[in-house]
Amino acid sequence: MYILDMPDKSKMRELIRNAAKKRLLFLPHAARQMSRIERMISTAEIRRAIENGEIIEDYSDDTRGSSCLIFGYGNDGRPIHVVCSPKEDYLAIITAYLPDPSQWEDNFKKRREK
Repeated sequence: MYILDMPDKSKMRELIRNAAKKRLLFLPHAARQMSRIERMISTAEIRRAIENGEIIEDYSDDTRGSSCLIFGYGNDGRPIHVVCSPKEDYLAIITAYLPDPSQWEDNFKKRREK
């Protein structure tokens, strides 16, 4: 994991948005996490996070292909993290969750030191 520099971040953001325009594919883990009673994250919130969010971590060595963590806002301004991977014909949504304040700082954009 590493933080992308600005040109790489812009390129990745473009790949993500272009893939999302074609189709979103929610992997089983994402669907389970989104439907948990204490979360209930809608597909509209995922789309909003992807369209307006910020890439905060890059996982270029991920076994599922290059992916990243996006920070965005859902309903009522609640923070949401989305891990996704752009593919040629779709955007794979690997997982989505509400970040835990005890694990994140800098407005949910930086992991706390252990």
